[in-house]
Amino acid sequence: MFGRAPKKSDNTRYYQVLGVSKTASQDELKKAYRKSAIKNHPDKGGDPEKFKEISHAYEVLSDPEKRDVYDQYGEDALKEGMGGGGASHNPFDIFESFFGGGSGHSFGAGGSSRGTRRQRRGEDVVHPLKVTLEELYNGTSKKLSLSRNVLCSKCKGKGSKTGASSQCAGCQGSGMKISIRQLGPNMIQQMQHVCSDCKGSGEVISEKDKCGQCKGQKVVQDKKMLEVHVEKGMQHGQKITFQGEADEAPDTQTGDIVFVLQLKDHPKFKRKGDDLFVQHTLTLPEALCGFQFPLTHLDGRLLLIKSNPGEIIKPGQCKAINDEGMPHYQRPFMRGRLYLQFSVEFPEPGSVSLEQIRALEGILPPRPLRPMTDMELDDCEETTLLDVNIEDEMRRKQQQQQEAYEEDEEASGPRVQCAQQ
Repeated sequence: MFGRAPKKSDNTRYYQVLGVSKTASQDELKKAYRKSAIKNHPDKGGDPEKFKEISHAYEVLSDPEKRDVYDQYGEDALKEGMGGGGASHNPFDIFESFFGGGSGHSFGAGGSSRGTRRQRRGEDVVHPLKVTLEELYNGTSKKLSLSRNVLCSKCKGKGSKTGASSQCAGCQGSGMKISIRQLGPNMIQQMQHVCSDCKGSGEVISEKDKCGQCKGQKVVQDKKMLEVHVEKGMQHGQKITFQGEADEAPDTQTGDIVFVLQLKDHPKFKRKGDDLFVQHTLTLPEALCGFQFPLTHLDGRLLLIKSNPGEIIKPGQCKAINDEGMPHYQRPFMRGRLYLQFSVEFPEPGSVSLEQIRALEGILPPRPLRPMTDMELDDCEETTLLDVNIEDEMRRKQQQQQEAYEEDEEASGPRVQCAQQ
């Protein structure tokens, strides 16, 4: 995070709130916070705003990095580093973490809190799962072997033989460190990163007390076999979730494993929603005189596709078959449509003789040509038709126009602008 170093503002108020000097040690800060927090806790009849102020002051001064920023630059620097939001934690969470309590706010005679600590949720693990159109049409099951972290069975996720651990001195148990860099005379950079001493756990275990199985890591690697059921009619991008099957970690609610379906391209069928589309090319005789051909469907069935007697198929014409599209998801007995779009393949130039052309003229309807007189023919100029690709022609013209424009720019030379008098 980058910011301009603010002018030095008040850097004594937090000490005054806790009632300690600027040279107070961490033990003195803890004692002062404990005394003030219990006295001013709302459940004890204290002032909520005062309790919030005490908690925020302790949050800053108990963190060596934040305390250093506060001592040098004051409150304004901390507010800039936190996005101008003031306290970055719930004051009750700070109180509970200090006294080892949970989510409740009721206190007994000894000042200890009751309840269970709220668990943070682990991250979900997302895997792409490639499927064919046939698998989405028919449904399928896939068995997948995955590696994941599980709590060590020997130490029950404690990481130590005795279950004992101590607070990390590097981050004061927060698991995170904040570093400040001076980038210039009036510019500082503030960065937050995982504590390298405890790897973000907030606690450390002595070497001699580390668990022999997990080496103090609290988790070990395990292989898990999952069977993924792909139901009929599922879509590209649809998710299949296995709840609580991701990596385990101490004091953490295990996340999910999520498979995201990735549809492979099919050489013949295309899917749009619950409908299927097939492109099929007919010869000219088939388009004019009728056709019949088998189509292998996605489940292996052969469909007989044929035209109606006397029907002529035009290029680009589309036909539909009801109930032969994709199954509806979770309603597999209902299906979409199967669409067939036809293109017509005409004979190659020169492959039809003059005799065949005359024979076709005798069969086909007459051409809609008005006979021309000799005088009209004499008035016409002869032309020659060339075979062209219209896309290539357009690209060539654009290139010629660009070259002509550049030549005009070079010929005109630099333009002179007249200054106003």
